[in-house]
Amino acid sequence: MAITLLNPSGLPKIDVYRQVSVATGTKLVFVAGQVAWDAEGVTVGEGDLAAQVERCYLNIATALAEVGGSFDDVAKLTVHVVDWTPDKMPQLLEGIRRASAKLGVTPAPPATLLGVAALDIPDHLVEVEATAVLS
Repeated sequence: MAITLLNPSGLPKIDVYRQVSVATGTKLVFVAGQVAWDAEGVTVGEGDLAAQVERCYLNIATALAEVGGSFDDVAKLTVHVVDWTPDKMPQLLEGIRRASAKLGVTPAPPATLLGVAALDIPDHLVEVEATAVLS
């Protein structure tokens, strides 16, 4: 595996993700921001942040599988949430938990969470982009 995830001493221990990823692979993969679309372009989980987060993660896994990778190869995620407020954290974490269970990935790689005013269409509540490293 090209990615090692860790929490350095001196930084908070976060259960759902790790603070650092160390990449030893040689092939960088950049996955465009994924929204909660199925293969036909239909929004999954309209109005449900957890369902949309789950779908975004699964879409990233699908994109990585196409190039011989998996979610285990993800070095960094960036999560954009429409109208972010801290009270949305349980829904966000539930979506991550469900996707992680389906993908067999725990913990998640380092991530940056950004609140945004809007995404491509009003039905989309979240967009997740990924950088992966394959050996």
